[in-house]
Amino acid sequence: MIGLTRAVRVFAYGVPVDLRKGYNGLSALVEQEMKHRLLDGDVYLFLGRKPRRAKVLYFDGTGLCLLAKRLERGRFARPWERSRGAVLSLTLSELALFLEGSELIGRKSLAPPTFDEKSLAVKIPI
Repeated sequence: MIGLTRAVRVFAYGVPVDLRKGYNGLSALVEQEMKHRLLDGDVYLFLGRKPRRAKVLYFDGTGLCLLAKRLERGRFARPWERSRGAVLSLTLSELALFLEGSELIGRKSLAPPTFDEKSLAVKIPI
């Protein structure tokens, strides 16, 4: 992904989408169905009914970017099987694995546990 950092949040739409939609159709799904602000810079993943094609939509600060991928062999994992129609949150690493066709995405959470500073605090007896 060009110019994306680990601080970016990734959301997968939990329902199959008509991938003939372009910038306007997918951005309407983000704002009306997902109730997110597209211009916040988050990344949105959409998958069609036949899971060989996927689209990624994000705002890079200057304009909307729309990436499309079609797998020649195999199928993408179906995020809606895990999310049951809800929006599924992914990490950038999970998105990269998803776009490479990994079958683990959607079956099991691959995200590391959230960082907790308090668990790292070392108590030194005085």
